[in-house]
Amino acid sequence: SSALPSVTRDEHWCSVAYWEYRTRVGRLYTVCEPSVSIFCDLPRGTGFCLGQLHADGRHEMVRRTRGKIGGGILLSKEGDGVWAYNRSEHPVFASSPTLVRGRTRGLSVHKVLPGYSLKVFDYQRAQALQRSAGPELPDGPFDPHSVRISFAKGWGPSYSRQFITSCPCWLEILLNNC
Repeated sequence: SSALPSVTRDEHWCSVAYWEYRTRVGRLYTVCEPSVSIFCDLPRGTGFCLGQLHADGRHEMVRRTRGKIGGGILLSKEGDGVWAYNRSEHPVFASSPTLVRGRTRGLSVHKVLPGYSLKVFDYQRAQALQRSAGPELPDGPFDPHSVRISFAKGWGPSYSRQFITSCPCWLEILLNNC
C-alpha cells in the first residue's frame, strides 16, 4: 500500500490558518494544488498572501515580524510527506507530531534557515504513531495531523517563548486525509 494519501483534484489536502499571537487572522485557506506559496508581499506569484490580511491594532512586534516574512515558504505535498521550503531571508521554525523523536508526544521545534527545506510531516511516521497511540492524553487537545510554522521567532524549551501562541506570526497547517 502506498504511503501517500490519495486526494482527488477537487479535494483539499490541507487548510492553512494564519495567527498573530493567540488571534487567528482571516479565513482558513484551502489548498487543492500539490503546493502553495505562503508569503507576505505582492507580487510573489499565486498563493496565500498574508499581506492582504488586515487586523485592527496590530502589535509592533507583529508588524516587525511580518516585515521579515517576505517570500515566506513553499508548502509542498510530496510522495513521502509534506515539505516546507523557506523562501524568506529569515529562519522559520516548524513543529509537528512526526518531527518528535521517539514515541512521545513532546514538543520538537526545528529551525529552517533561509534557502533550506524540512519534511514537516512524514506520512509513514504518522501511520506508525497512530497505530501506537494509547487512549491516555493527559496534556489536553492534540491534533496528530497538524503542522505549526512560526516566522522568524522560535518557541519551546530552548526559547524564551514556551508556546507558539507567544509568537507574533505563525501558521497552523491542518492536513486532510493523512
